[in-house]
Amino acid sequence: MVKLSFKLIVLVATGLIFALSCPQKPTKTVEVRGVYGNPKPLWDKGYKLNELGVNAIFVHSGAIDQAMVERAKSEGAKVYAEFATLNGKNYVESHPDAWAINEKGEKVEAATWFMGVCPTEPGFREYRFNQLRDLLSNFDLDGIWMDYVHWHAQFEDPEPILPETCFNDHCLNEFSSYTGLQIPEGTTSEKAQWILTQHDKEWRNWRCKVIHDWAVEMKKIVKEANPNALLGLYHCPWDDEEYNGARRRNLGLDYDLLRETIDVFSPMVYHGRMHRDPNWVEENISWFSNRLNIEKGAYPKVWPIVQAHDDPGIISKEEFETVLLGGLAGESTGVMMFTTNSVAKDEAKTAVMRKVYRNLSEE
Repeated sequence: MVKLSFKLIVLVATGLIFALSCPQKPTKTVEVRGVYGNPKPLWDKGYKLNELGVNAIFVHSGAIDQAMVERAKSEGAKVYAEFATLNGKNYVESHPDAWAINEKGEKVEAATWFMGVCPTEPGFREYRFNQLRDLLSNFDLDGIWMDYVHWHAQFEDPEPILPETCFNDHCLNEFSSYTGLQIPEGTTSEKAQWILTQHDKEWRNWRCKVIHDWAVEMKKIVKEANPNALLGLYHCPWDDEEYNGARRRNLGLDYDLLRETIDVFSPMVYHGRMHRDPNWVEENISWFSNRLNIEKGAYPKVWPIVQAHDDPGIISKEEFETVLLGGLAGESTGVMMFTTNSVAKDEAKTAVMRKVYRNLSEE
């Protein structure tokens, strides 16, 4: 007995020394396990958000009502409103001064489902900011997620639509005033060609500033209503080189500017829509975390949105699990999926989400 006890003591001591000498992998902090879309399809199936491991819902601002907010919060979920910032659909038709103009001097056409707007038109800015104030005064929200925050374009398709905009009088005057450049007289097309050939760098920088100014103003309004509320951004996930640098060049998204203001970045890593391999999600979020030098416990944070929606093609349950976990790569501390209805109607996807989210909630 004495020899046996001594051997046990030696084994235990050896094991402890080995464990202490080996580096311990820290547990990853996951703050958000989210769903995008009205949670009603899940509720209609008899689910509760907390039972699925969901602790946050992201819902289009027009679909939010008081009953939804109260129920979601009673089930342990925070409520974030998606705010379609620069989508001018149903506005530009009755406000022609806000219609974006291309380098040919023509009104831009709708890009698939997105109708861009002139982001410098004063009337539209006032209209959107008043909508935001009303939303924040009507509901107890944990944050606002800006969507469609770019110049007129469409980036979610395999072949993106990347026009040159906007050359209406509002933008030309703002650009001239900001840069001090005197634009020569001529047609809109001639003015656009002068800018693009003679002062392209100044033009791109100014356009990025316009987008950033929207974020600055939005954050000011959000913080005035609720100092604890977050300002998030759904955005194009392209790196600095893709499509000849079009994320910054055409869309006006300058990460170095935006990181000064945005609390949470939500790259829209829709692998199916963009014809990418599911493993691309992990690669992209790792790259993005390094690109913005994201640090644990500090702002800005990264909470990507991944695809569950079957369009185009079918997103399998295996793909869905891969992209959910891939969305937590790098320094990401949260993930959400598009859309709630797509998961609710597919029992296999519901099971995947519940497994992943509940495992994360127990870590």
